[in-house]
Amino acid sequence: MKPGDIKEPLAAHVATFVAGTRDGDIPAETARVVKKHILDTLACGLAGVPAEGSEIVRRYVERLGCGGKATVFGTAQHTAPRFAALANATAMHADDFDDTYHPTRFHPTAPVLSAVCGVAEEAGSSGADVLAAIAVGTEVSLKLSHTIDKQHYLRGFHMTSTCGVFGATAGLCNLRRLSADATTRAIGIAGSQSSGVRENFGTMVKPLHSGRAAESAVFSVSLAEMGLTSSPTILEGDRGYFMTGAGGYNADELIGRLGTPWNYVATGVAIKPYPCGNLQQPAMDKLRDLVVEHDIKPGEVERLAVKSHRLMPLNLTYHRPVTGLEGKFSMEFSLASILVLRRAGLAEYSDAVVNRPDVQEAIGKIDYTVFSDEEAEAKGYTLLTTFLDIKLKDGRTCSARVDAAKGSAALPMTEDEVARKFRECAAFAGCPGGRAEQIIDLVLHLEKVDDIRKLTRQLGAGS
Repeated sequence: MKPGDIKEPLAAHVATFVAGTRDGDIPAETARVVKKHILDTLACGLAGVPAEGSEIVRRYVERLGCGGKATVFGTAQHTAPRFAALANATAMHADDFDDTYHPTRFHPTAPVLSAVCGVAEEAGSSGADVLAAIAVGTEVSLKLSHTIDKQHYLRGFHMTSTCGVFGATAGLCNLRRLSADATTRAIGIAGSQSSGVRENFGTMVKPLHSGRAAESAVFSVSLAEMGLTSSPTILEGDRGYFMTGAGGYNADELIGRLGTPWNYVATGVAIKPYPCGNLQQPAMDKLRDLVVEHDIKPGEVERLAVKSHRLMPLNLTYHRPVTGLEGKFSMEFSLASILVLRRAGLAEYSDAVVNRPDVQEAIGKIDYTVFSDEEAEAKGYTLLTTFLDIKLKDGRTCSARVDAAKGSAALPMTEDEVARKFRECAAFAGCPGGRAEQIIDLVLHLEKVDDIRKLTRQLGAGS
């Protein structure tokens, strides 16, 4: 579809969907999957509370001195919804453990969930309304991520922030029952809050991208409710989101496609088994299988050759990491942790583990190369296709190819598996086991919760 063929502003098209969709319009299977992702993202939010970057953001919020009843998850802190959204979404992305939409490579749930929960808690909204708002918001951001040209990501923009702010705004507009006109204005305001670049990957700023998307959504919707105006062509305009961010877009990915089908189900959003970048997780899964199956000890390994798509190292930039945050974007460290410790969990992505002599020695044994676009096309390799070749000092070898990790659309996690991840994350954050079980039950039956504060009270500390 050419720009001249668009019959109405794209923001208005999105707004019609947002304003016209209620909890009864969410298909049962979509609602089931969205609840699973809510539980997973809350798990990541609790696990992210101890992170230094999260703590800094909470101190910043405290210094603002803003009153409010919105819960900062995993703490006894309460503040205005805007700043609870900032703190919670930052924590949810702090460990890079939150869900990932592989086709366009961003984290859709955290910004929407944090913004919606903060505002819903203040209003005492029902669980059904919260569930619908999160479903609507994530659907909008997922569809927009396909609409904008792929140059957006290649130019260095981080879609969790730049696209996430639109999804969080849409979710809030749905929750607040804003009219289509007010929703269009809110989307326009959000367009001038859209930011975040990948140069900050491997630093404390990357999780802040999620937090700022959530905070900016609350800010944008609040101003729209008060009557602030904005451009209705914020998406497709010559100086709008699509053109300035990528230089192009495909409106056919958006018009008539919202909720038809719902992307959470149709395409699948990956839930991560490891707290690190999504790209290395298939290789980590496969290496762990090989290490356990053959009982490989790190001292027995002479070389470990890894070969992946050439685009992977554009994100996995730390070949000799020295911090836990850098380790999250390191193929070499992630595999070394599996090789030496047979695990790579929340405790392993730390400065201390990254700098262990045995881990650094294992990193030195890893040869990381890539295959070309031509080879990938000719042989049917995907972005995540990875080859492992282990050569042991006694002459033995073992090799494997892997195309998907547990939790991906090809190998989705069950509710029980996500609940197990929640328990592990809650324990890491010091959340009592009994409270963790209550949270799991409330989320998996969210549509029956009459007041979302029954859930958010459990997510605070000391309740």
